[in-house]
Amino acid sequence: MSSRILIVEDEPLIAMMLEDFLDTLGHEVVATCESVEEGLAAVERGGIDAAILDVNLRGESVWPVARKLQEAGVPFILASGGHVEEPPAGFESIPVLAKPYTIDRVKPLLAETLSLA
Repeated sequence: MSSRILIVEDEPLIAMMLEDFLDTLGHEVVATCESVEEGLAAVERGGIDAAILDVNLRGESVWPVARKLQEAGVPFILASGGHVEEPPAGFESIPVLAKPYTIDRVKPLLAETLSLA
């Protein structure tokens, strides 16, 4: 089943790799955003079944986008290269995808996340 996925990732090569993984898994990438501002605008537009959010976007925390997704009832995965602060209250149970990403890590986490929708 194809789902519409939002990617919020500030590293273009990593974003492209995630897009390829999602395409291979049969999903549609509805938007790839590099900043909190772009991510918030994409959530406002809607049409998202799930999202993958890099926790740190060039020093900017992704939490405003995560909160907006929670308010909209859209499940998401937090992506991290490690060495990040603990998530704020309310985000402790969100699945975390550790870098480096592999399709074998993305597939089960995304399937689990989509099952929560």
